[in-house]
Amino acid sequence: MATATTHAVGVQTIGRRLYSDAERARRDSTKWTLVQGILAPVQFVVFLISLVLVIRYLATGSGYDLATLSIVVKTGTLLLIMVTGAIWEKVVFGQYLFAPAFFWEDVFSFAVIALHLLYIFALYTGALGATELMYLALAAYAAYVINAGQFVWKLRLARLDAEGRK
Repeated sequence: MATATTHAVGVQTIGRRLYSDAERARRDSTKWTLVQGILAPVQFVVFLISLVLVIRYLATGSGYDLATLSIVVKTGTLLLIMVTGAIWEKVVFGQYLFAPAFFWEDVFSFAVIALHLLYIFALYTGALGATELMYLALAAYAAYVINAGQFVWKLRLARLDAEGRK
């Protein structure tokens, strides 16, 4: 369905609605929506704690082990939300990844995952020193912030779409 709608706040969307009526119904009825709604803020809190620990290490040279552990935990939460997000996409859109409504978010998610896994690889192989590892983590975190922004924007568009349907 190709339509152009302008919402009360002046945001215009052109093209397919984010969710068809059937997709919206599946989204609202699946437990995976709740799972994503819980994991996203948990991951963000883990990110914030880790970011502080990484910056502390870079600023003071102390706390390497705690910063490293926090990055590993952040990577684990990222992988968990990616797997559960793929399941959510399958339930809502009928495919595990790259559904048209979230194509670019999924593409960028793979870049975020690649940077996090590159950190894990470099950590376990000793390919980078401590400071270089922390800068790699910061690069992964910068990509994560961009990707999180993409998803927050889509959440906003979904809310505007829902308001426009009322």
